[in-house]
Amino acid sequence: MMRNQPADSVKVLAPTGMLGAGFPESTIERGLELGADVISVDGGSTDSGPYYLGSSQPKTTRAAVARDLRVLLKAAARAGIPLIVGSCGTSGTDHGVDWVAGIVAEILSDEGLSLRVARIYSEQDADTLKERLASGHIHALPPLGDLKPETIENCTHIVGMMGHEPIVAALEAGAHVVLAGRATDTAVAAACPLMKGMPAGPTWHAAKIVECGGQCTSNPRAGGVLATIDADGFTMEPLDPAVSCTPTLVAAHMLYETANPFQMREPDGTLDVREATYTALDDRTVRVEGSRFHVADQHTIKLEGARITGYETLSFSAVRDPHILANIEDWAHLLRVMLTQRVEQTLGLSEDKYSFDVRLYGYNAVLKDLDPGHDAPREVGVMLLVNAPDQETATAVAKIANPLMLHLPTPDMNYLPSLAFATSPAEVERGPAYEFVLNHVVDSITPTDMFRIEIEETSHHG
Repeated sequence: MMRNQPADSVKVLAPTGMLGAGFPESTIERGLELGADVISVDGGSTDSGPYYLGSSQPKTTRAAVARDLRVLLKAAARAGIPLIVGSCGTSGTDHGVDWVAGIVAEILSDEGLSLRVARIYSEQDADTLKERLASGHIHALPPLGDLKPETIENCTHIVGMMGHEPIVAALEAGAHVVLAGRATDTAVAAACPLMKGMPAGPTWHAAKIVECGGQCTSNPRAGGVLATIDADGFTMEPLDPAVSCTPTLVAAHMLYETANPFQMREPDGTLDVREATYTALDDRTVRVEGSRFHVADQHTIKLEGARITGYETLSFSAVRDPHILANIEDWAHLLRVMLTQRVEQTLGLSEDKYSFDVRLYGYNAVLKDLDPGHDAPREVGVMLLVNAPDQETATAVAKIANPLMLHLPTPDMNYLPSLAFATSPAEVERGPAYEFVLNHVVDSITPTDMFRIEIEETSHHG
């Protein structure tokens, strides 16, 4: 039986910052020994860009996700505690939830485990969102402006970022394993403590600190953490006995991915840690008190959506010629000019029909004009990324660039240099490219009305 009765404190085991990233199995055993009441782990992120939402494909490989899930499912079943996974399949699309659920079903069968699995779907219907938009219930977040109906229509996938409430609903319905679509990173850790009556301030603060597993410890590679939440605050302890939490490390995590290090918005309100105190109980455990939570007048759900912006083809060559390297910016400018001219001559395409980017790796590819290069580099990697309305055109432009990226001399050179392509063929077709186009919130009718919960009984006997 799962332990769902009210408690004086709730212990949340956070094994890693993202499902599939791995963790030592011994740290999970230690978490169970310390009395964990729930295992929570984030399964996704937008950090790696819009492709994973736009294409509804996972970033993590199936084998890595299955390895982590096998350890966690066996631990949860043995201890009789829930396992909660948020943002399944990286972006939290319906396909992502089903992908993780399929892995879970296979593991339950292999291990002979009987656990009730809940799927919470967070994909949103475009027509319904357009109705909400027309009625004035969708609002832009900076820096975006008012949302247009055609932007909603153009998205390949749209998800709503759930708070804790749908997860609590699944737990209260008897789920042993909750596989949630897109959720706030904190919701997966906050759901069980809030359900058991823990105060919102300490709960949301603790959930924020554990969202990335061991990142708030002295050795983030050593595994996750255990947060013990009670009526007055919470305590943070690493799962590896050789690792420490310190007041600075714990407090510093409020700086991570927040616009304001003292406040963080959730669907039902705002965490406020301005009065929080951080105290070392010993050389590896930290106590936090004074966190507050301000309930919002209007519960909101953030929308994330991605659309196709074209199709990409990539080429990568390397320059070692010292004369070119001494004038690398001039050479790159010449490459851009000549490619533009030849595309118009050969394909009849004006500049508004396609686009390309030339980046000089080893010189200024990352920050470009924000931190321009000065000294001549020893070698430079030249990346050409072409974007066009279709794959054939993108590849055609990249092929026109091929002889330029192989032999283009500077104007004062009387010979053709030989540069080096990284691959053969030199053109790598990347397929559709995506961009995020939604940074908006929807006024909720209820905290759970935008999400669909399906619970299945899975019985296996080994």
